[in-house]
Amino acid sequence: SKSPSPRPNMSVRYFIMKSSNLQNIDISQQKGIWSTTPSNEQKLNRAFWESSMVYLIFSVQGSGHFQGFARMASEIGCEKSQDWGSAGFGGVFKVEWIRKESIAFQFAHHLLNPWNDNKKVQ
Repeated sequence: SKSPSPRPNMSVRYFIMKSSNLQNIDISQQKGIWSTTPSNEQKLNRAFWESSMVYLIFSVQGSGHFQGFARMASEIGCEKSQDWGSAGFGGVFKVEWIRKESIAFQFAHHLLNPWNDNKKVQ
């Protein structure tokens, strides 16, 4: 898959990626890949092609923390990865990790999501 070309004057998109466990985040950081449920694939691929940049902010469910963030570096393909077992994930795509750090949600409570009734970002 192709890397995105710079597209000035286009929006930057952000997505919170929830993981069921920390092991998936570790695999992603080591291999530079991610996989999501098939229901998310169309939305992420559209953002990848229509935006100048797509940032993914990762959080393990129930952890109360963000574990870091990455840039989406390819569209989501059809190839699946055995790294996550048979957990119902779709195709694999490349990510470039920018920051790997555990940050408590409390440090981001000032961030509100206008597309989700101005709820806190977590």
